[in-house]
Amino acid sequence: MQPPPNPGPPHPPSFGPGHRPPAPNWFRRASPGRRVAVVVGSITLSILLLCCTGTAIIGAMVDEPTPNRTGTAAEEPQQPIVAAPAEPTDAAAAQDASPVAAPSDSAATSPASTPSSVAPSPVVRVTTVTERAVVRHGVRTVKDSSLAEGKRVVRTNGVDGVKTLTYQVTTTDGVQTSKKLVKSVVTKQPVTEVVAVGTKKPQANCDPNYSPCVPIASDVDCLPGSGNGPAYVRGTVKVIGTDIYDLDRDNDGYGCD
Repeated sequence: MQPPPNPGPPHPPSFGPGHRPPAPNWFRRASPGRRVAVVVGSITLSILLLCCTGTAIIGAMVDEPTPNRTGTAAEEPQQPIVAAPAEPTDAAAAQDASPVAAPSDSAATSPASTPSSVAPSPVVRVTTVTERAVVRHGVRTVKDSSLAEGKRVVRTNGVDGVKTLTYQVTTTDGVQTSKKLVKSVVTKQPVTEVVAVGTKKPQANCDPNYSPCVPIASDVDCLPGSGNGPAYVRGTVKVIGTDIYDLDRDNDGYGCD
């Protein structure tokens, strides 16, 4: 709070022309009582400031300063921690009594713990398989001079044979990948068909259904016999075609026997 302005002396001194009188100081314009109060207050305030500052300095010197930690935790000395055993609370007891959760199936089957991310090896199997195949019979042609030229007669019927084939089969994951023949054995031999082809030239007045020559006529009988001809044949003849004269009565392939 500033003191009220001092009205100054009733008769200020006079100065020469061109000079302004100096402004009076507020301390000078204050009454003697106010001056004493200002001086006492200033001294008291200074003493209080000195006391507070000194107390703070002394307290800072007495208290142990907190060290600044600039190093790592490994470089600083570790202070031992001594903890007194405490009684377990109900919540802690309940937590300790709680069952331990079993690991879930997802954790047990995670890619980090199981090799499921690795592709499984293919399953390769080698087996032996036996198969049968037909062996076709051949055909052989022979010439027969007793047959009329161009005539064909089967002398031996052909029969197919059988052969056994052994394969080595490889499968990968159930799919066949290779089949290799390792053995082939003919278990039944085929029978070749034999066909006779006649080469006998036709003779004049000889029927081509018989050998040797049987004359061509309206009827031929065997001699001796009871036939009435008009043509006759002496001796045994072989039927190589159709027995048009009924010379082979017993159907054994030969006539007049």
